[in-house]
Amino acid sequence: MNAVSNTNPTTSKWTTWLRRTALATVIWTAIGCVFALPNLATPHGVYWARVMMGSFVQWWSWGLLAPLIVSVDLWMPFSKKQIVRRIAAHLLLAPVFTTAYIYLEAVLMWMMGWIPWSRIFYAQRLPMALSGMFLWSVLVYCLIVGVFQAKLYYQRYLSGELRVERLERSFSEARLNALRMQLDPHFLFNALNTISSQVERDPRLARQMIEHLGDLLRLSLENKDKQEVLLAEEMAFLDHYLAIQRIRFGDRLRFETQIDAEVRFAVVPCLVIQPLVENAIRHGISSRASGGSVFVSARRIEDQLEIRVTDDGVGLPAGWKLEESAGLGLSVTRERIRGLHPTDGSSFAVRRRSRDGNGKIEGTEATIILPLCFREPSSGDSYDNHDRKAGHGSAAD
Repeated sequence: MNAVSNTNPTTSKWTTWLRRTALATVIWTAIGCVFALPNLATPHGVYWARVMMGSFVQWWSWGLLAPLIVSVDLWMPFSKKQIVRRIAAHLLLAPVFTTAYIYLEAVLMWMMGWIPWSRIFYAQRLPMALSGMFLWSVLVYCLIVGVFQAKLYYQRYLSGELRVERLERSFSEARLNALRMQLDPHFLFNALNTISSQVERDPRLARQMIEHLGDLLRLSLENKDKQEVLLAEEMAFLDHYLAIQRIRFGDRLRFETQIDAEVRFAVVPCLVIQPLVENAIRHGISSRASGGSVFVSARRIEDQLEIRVTDDGVGLPAGWKLEESAGLGLSVTRERIRGLHPTDGSSFAVRRRSRDGNGKIEGTEATIILPLCFREPSSGDSYDNHDRKAGHGSAAD
């Protein structure tokens, strides 16, 4: 049997109305207290109760008129840009509400027992009241309208800020998705070119490459809607990519990892390490007859995650700068890191490294710094449970 909610809409409306009425009563009573204080300091202060109640009657009268004033303001057929027309309409209505306030105050005074009913509508009440407090009453009316309009403008400001934030988030997500769409085909074409080079030379190895490529595509599709994944998932994706490259290069490619156990479930941008490893292999190692090594490490540095991809290949050309690099993998990686972490102290750098003590420049090192954020693995996460222990490298031979 389905559970029936005990919440009654009518009861909820009445509760909301009572809360708002209580809040309004407190506010107008507090205003009455403030305006009664100067009179309490006069010689008539001995009648403090009468002074306080007189002030309360005045401001409670305005409190009773305030909902009607707000309703009239909302009813006016003027847009928020037609300020002059709205002000002119309220100046015309101010005497009407001032008159209503005068008689409403008299009714409250009658309810307090201060005046008889016949004194409410006697002929001199309105002229006497208007001569003594007309400008003050108009000012109070304008203040009520002004406070309400200020509240509306503040709400519009917050709504505008929220819309801008949503638009910026949508734009950022669309931009990141566009970068992913650039990166995925780029990776796929490069993998297909690698496989095609083995089709005629060794069909059996080509079939193995195709199997690994199928695993890569499956993982890519599973993460197509994710901008960030666990580091363990990213390394699983990298393992399938390296399986293809190991078949191609054989003993010429050596690969090691050192992933600290405490950062395996850290969150990283999806497909962020593979382009760096691909660049290391294509531009640093593939052109060398002796091949080379690629080393990937990840560790925690205080509240940040440091990922390094290092190779001992031919190194970067003289005068090379990351900002001027035309490589799609590096440029997309840089833009995605900036887009995902614009103000969190993230960074991405690529530099030449010194291989020996003689200062000979050989090899390249790419470093990614990200804010450290963890997420518990779920059943939908796509990563293999390899024997990758913290602090121990796994070598590819």
